[in-house]
Amino acid sequence: MPDRQIHPSAVLSPEVKLGEGVKIGPGCVLTGSVELGDHVELIAMVYLQGPVKIGARTRLWPGACVGADPQDYKVKPGFATPGVVIGEDCLIREHVTIHSATKPEAPTRLGNRVFMMAASHVGHDGHVHDDVVLVNNVLLAGHVEVFEKATIGGSTAVHQFCRIGRQAFLSGLCAIATDVPPYGVTVNRNNLVSINMVGMRRGGVSREHVTLARRAFREVFRRNLPRPAMIETLARLDQEAGGCVPIRQMLEFVQTAKRPICPYRGNPRITGESGAD
Repeated sequence: MPDRQIHPSAVLSPEVKLGEGVKIGPGCVLTGSVELGDHVELIAMVYLQGPVKIGARTRLWPGACVGADPQDYKVKPGFATPGVVIGEDCLIREHVTIHSATKPEAPTRLGNRVFMMAASHVGHDGHVHDDVVLVNNVLLAGHVEVFEKATIGGSTAVHQFCRIGRQAFLSGLCAIATDVPPYGVTVNRNNLVSINMVGMRRGGVSREHVTLARRAFREVFRRNLPRPAMIETLARLDQEAGGCVPIRQMLEFVQTAKRPICPYRGNPRITGESGAD
């Protein structure tokens, strides 16, 4: 494997551990317990405050800041934290911020192949699962969980403790203070408008299961059922479908929800107002 490359202007604490082939560019600062996997690249001016662990082949662009103290009044300097863990093959673009966890149970976590575009933010105690895309200026507050293959559009803000379901699609400039169900599409402020059929097909979901998931969306989420009725209806549809993974994921998501489920208000009209689709 190629040797490590560390620019002379980089500053590394003695606790730092580096894998093979790591590249650390000019002006980077690594302080505290920092572990970089094989072939991680810090292009320039990256700040890592341990405890931080970054998986193999992940790249960080200039201005990225990982592991800094949470933006939480309760947290005092020098507090104990499990820090931040980032998976493999992630892309962390310019001026991204990922804050350390406040709870001892688990670090702030990114999965594998996460793409955080410029100036996006993951707050303390967040969990972003594999293959998620956060477009420029996305803001995830503390304790937000984003499930696999979700895409969050530019300048969207997500309230603390919310969950974004698997392969959901949040359009740009959304404001989300509710749980967005798996495969849901949102616009504007807490407005669920459709199911992400394009994403499902691209993700390899069979035509049969896409059809079944569309039926579940119509019968459950478009009707804005109360939570117990949502669970009852999804359980029935799950039993009738006999192994439809998207419906089972919807059911489990609603069963474990602690915040309201994002309501359906209809597709926005050309004028920008909401109306029935």
